[in-house]
Amino acid sequence: MPVLSPNELVRYARHLSLPDVGRDGQERLKAARVLIVGAGGLGSPAALYLAAAGVGTLGLVDADRVDLSNLQRQILHGTARVGTSKVASANERIADLNPFVRVEPHAVRLDAANAADVVGRYDVIVDGSDNFPTRYLVNDTCVWLAKPLVYGSIFRFEGQASVFHAPHGPCYRCLYAEPPPPELVPNCAEGGVLGVLPGIIGSVQALEAIKLVIGIGSSLVGRLLIFDALELSFRELRLQKDPGCPVCGERPTVTEPIDYPAFCGYQAESSEPAGEVEASALAAELAAGSRPALVDVREPWEWEIARIDGSRLLPLGDLPARLGQLDTRAPIVTICHHGLRSAQARDLLKAAGFGGVRSLAGGIDEWARTVDQEMARY
Repeated sequence: MPVLSPNELVRYARHLSLPDVGRDGQERLKAARVLIVGAGGLGSPAALYLAAAGVGTLGLVDADRVDLSNLQRQILHGTARVGTSKVASANERIADLNPFVRVEPHAVRLDAANAADVVGRYDVIVDGSDNFPTRYLVNDTCVWLAKPLVYGSIFRFEGQASVFHAPHGPCYRCLYAEPPPPELVPNCAEGGVLGVLPGIIGSVQALEAIKLVIGIGSSLVGRLLIFDALELSFRELRLQKDPGCPVCGERPTVTEPIDYPAFCGYQAESSEPAGEVEASALAAELAAGSRPALVDVREPWEWEIARIDGSRLLPLGDLPARLGQLDTRAPIVTICHHGLRSAQARDLLKAAGFGGVRSLAGGIDEWARTVDQEMARY
């Protein structure tokens, strides 16, 4: 067990005075290795509080860069770090917060090839991911390696938290054996999230990780905590281990990493699915004189921030009642922020008898990133 230095004894004095923590508990924290998957909304408060608490080694996994729209909730990062690697930004912030913490940055996307190697280096895993392929991959890897997984998720005004630790309790697949269809899963950009919400859920995750490391209290194993920010209420559901779980059940059918993007219904980034058009291809069509009807299905406030010249605003919620305003014979390209709502609008129009309807892949954000760099992004 590592020994606390004189400076650390001062820094952690309020922990040392707690009977359930004390010097032994603080030295356990210093010896601990905790991995945080995602340096975003949930990962921000989790990383800050775990670092402040004195966790000796923090691993951070995130391949993204800091975007201005992150700063409403991702408090690890600041305005000066926009455009930089999230793990590099986090490393700098944590070094200032607590120089006794060692950060191990992993600027990669977890996949079937690297998950076991990365996860296997740590004692406790904190899942702050925001997509189903990563969530299922992390869960399955933790089951196979017998690692405790501190789970959290957020959406709009609601958050969830639990601890999955097979064989001591259920795993994530005992709760959600199969992912929902991707078209029914808006991300934070599409559906929105109250900025303070990840601070609450991420702090719960940090708390559970600290309890697991020190070995105190009653963990969330077998319990799902649900938080409603609008009602300011917590409720709890009891979770049971599923004997038929495909990963941790009595006769598991998933025993090694699978193609998680395909499992969750996600398209590979390099492909252009039928019914979609890439931003660069649409720009080439418009430049060549082709004029498909551009139907923007975002909300008016989004339209005010950025829009493609010649497009027409028809919010998705209003679209069914306004189909008569569109020509069923004209080629149409539907547009939204990142491509989810536009895909829903495309399918709605096709079902109503419209032909030649495509969705703009990646939405107007991809257009701003690859076609019109002067366009505002949000």
